[in-house]
Amino acid sequence: EAEGGDADAGGEHPAGGLSRFERLCVLRAVRPDVIVPQVTLFVAHEMGARFIEPPPFDLMACFGDSNCATPLIFVLTPGADPMTELFKAADELGYSGKRLRAISLGQGQGSIAEQAISEAQDKGSWVCLQNCHLCVSWMPTLERICEDLSPDRVHANFRLWLTSEPSAHFPPFVLQNGVKMTNEPPKGMRANLMGSYHTIEKSFFEGCTNPRPFKKLLFGLCFFHATVRERSKFGSLGFNIGYVFSSADLRISMDQLRIFLDELEPGAGSEGAIEVP
Repeated sequence: EAEGGDADAGGEHPAGGLSRFERLCVLRAVRPDVIVPQVTLFVAHEMGARFIEPPPFDLMACFGDSNCATPLIFVLTPGADPMTELFKAADELGYSGKRLRAISLGQGQGSIAEQAISEAQDKGSWVCLQNCHLCVSWMPTLERICEDLSPDRVHANFRLWLTSEPSAHFPPFVLQNGVKMTNEPPKGMRANLMGSYHTIEKSFFEGCTNPRPFKKLLFGLCFFHATVRERSKFGSLGFNIGYVFSSADLRISMDQLRIFLDELEPGAGSEGAIEVP
């Protein structure tokens, strides 16, 4: 009965006469392994489902909170790739191509990054420094650059984007003054599917020359992606290793699916060539 049974409108359990909160206290004592999902259900019942369902990642809203003197920091989590969202936002705002320069930090990349930032400050373009946690020796220079950022001396359209895993060597000044973002993988099959479909543009979804098979196969692909992500909580159980199926991997798979179906003649599925159940 630990995972079943609903409370009535007054919050009383019909079998034991306990309120939902009292039932949680009993579960905490006898079944601590189920307390987390039961607390989630308790919050959804008492406060609403919106308090347990994280909203879709909205990069444009974060961009709106920034200015030329405010770095935007992606805190990296396993399986998350913010670069896809960044390139998408750059295209929408007219910063694609040479107006957005992405540099992966590492040995010997510090001077290149510093020069790119200096040029972007004058031209009003964007610079993205990836994997800051891998270039610990250059972090003091990054802190000095961010301290010198000022709306009086920097082009208003300039933006400095940073990606980093949680690191003790990341400059505190940059963290305190930057816009911090993280895009953790959703929890649950429904949330994973919703997150995947949220990243699909309408033109991509409707533009395939074989739309009916494409939409069915696309759902199957997103469902498989959600399944692999959900299996991560079991570790290597059932798999040799814990595989990572990131959002970037899913997008590449979507593009390949679209290419394969676009190469077929429109309507070929109606003749039995690509029947999808």
